[in-house]
Amino acid sequence: MDKLLKYLNSLGKEDRAGFVAACGTSEGYLRKAASRHQAFRAELCILLERESSGAVRCEDLLPDADWAYIRSQSAAVGSPSS
Repeated sequence: MDKLLKYLNSLGKEDRAGFVAACGTSEGYLRKAASRHQAFRAELCILLERESSGAVRCEDLLPDADWAYIRSQSAAVGSPSS
């Protein structure tokens, strides 16, 4: 959660607004949830990682999920067939 707050704080006002809009949430929600160490939905974790270009990783936000498995399945589905 600290990485998310650090990332948010590193952005300018307009960039923060664009970031949270692209994630389909609000800055207030992210700050409140992060400060309370609330679990985020997996879908939101993925959006946060994608929109932060990996600065905030899913593993940082929802560490109990098996992200290694999810990532390996995603790679297997996305790989071209022989």
